[in-house]
Amino acid sequence: MSYRLLPALLVLISTFFVMPTAATAHGGHGGARVVDVMTFNIHHAQGTDGVLDLQRVADVIEASGADVVGLQEVDRHYSARSGWVDQPAVLAALLGWHAAYGANLDSPPPAGQTERSQYGTAVLSRYPIVASENTHLYNAGKEQRGLLRATIDVRGQRLDFFTTHLEHTSQDIRLHQTAEIVDLVGEKDPAIVVGDVNAYPDAPEIATLTAAFDDAWEVAGHGSGYTYPAEGPHGRIDNLYVTDRVRPVTAEVVTADPVASDHLPVVSRVVIAPRR
Repeated sequence: MSYRLLPALLVLISTFFVMPTAATAHGGHGGARVVDVMTFNIHHAQGTDGVLDLQRVADVIEASGADVVGLQEVDRHYSARSGWVDQPAVLAALLGWHAAYGANLDSPPPAGQTERSQYGTAVLSRYPIVASENTHLYNAGKEQRGLLRATIDVRGQRLDFFTTHLEHTSQDIRLHQTAEIVDLVGEKDPAIVVGDVNAYPDAPEIATLTAAFDDAWEVAGHGSGYTYPAEGPHGRIDNLYVTDRVRPVTAEVVTADPVASDHLPVVSRVVIAPRR
């Protein structure tokens, strides 16, 4: 069999075995769920061409077919660089989706503004977000980072979806941060953790994550999985991790618009097992 046909075959098989039950069709708790999830560092919507364009980011998400997206480097009334706008609210409006936001940098309104200046991560979801919480991670005096959790109702099934953006200058800090993430996710299952981890797959801090979770790319991706820099990528630092009840069946780097950000997004189709 051609290697290129394998992802399509896996999707066909997984879809066949998770056909909706009567309970699923009516929003009940029985039955598996098929969800397309994405991680995307949007660089406050400034592309590699220097143009600020939230519509372009929304177009990339929409064209990918993703249902739930974890975003990093998201401005919320942050500064003139992004026009002082509420980026997660604008993106949610453009897509007609739900949004949750985690402010990791949070300052009082600067002169001439009425909203707090915030920078952090966001979750966008086609499905309702019923709760969210942002937890600040260890930073040792460096830029504050966090883990944003959004609890999502996927047609009657609860999914805990996390997004993060790890420290880029210190492996020691990332080791602390990944250990914290494992503790914060804890026994939650099904759960998905996505983000810009700022480390390659063979790094010890990534081993902390893969000891607790499955790496979607290792399970279902093919090729290098390189995501950074967007134009001529040579590193895989944008990852998706899943707990036991989540099974990735495909994973791919989205290359349709490599100018939209300095990172390429990654999307994975996953099957969430039904509750026992």
